[in-house]
Amino acid sequence: MKANVGGIDKIARILAGIVLVGLAATGTVGVWGWLGIVPLVTGLMNWCPAYSLIGLNTCPLKK
Repeated sequence: MKANVGGIDKIARILAGIVLVGLAATGTVGVWGWLGIVPLVTGLMNWCPAYSLIGLNTCPLKK
């Protein structure tokens, strides 16, 4: 798995995931809030399967 999630994208995914999971855990939102696990994991792994399918890469070029 080649990293395809970089910088700002990674931070946004992790923060969105934490917020959604936190809201689901406290009962503020419904069960759908547990879907926040998906952006959280993809942000932590630096890899998104959907990006691989469509050929998108937000990682900076490495020299």
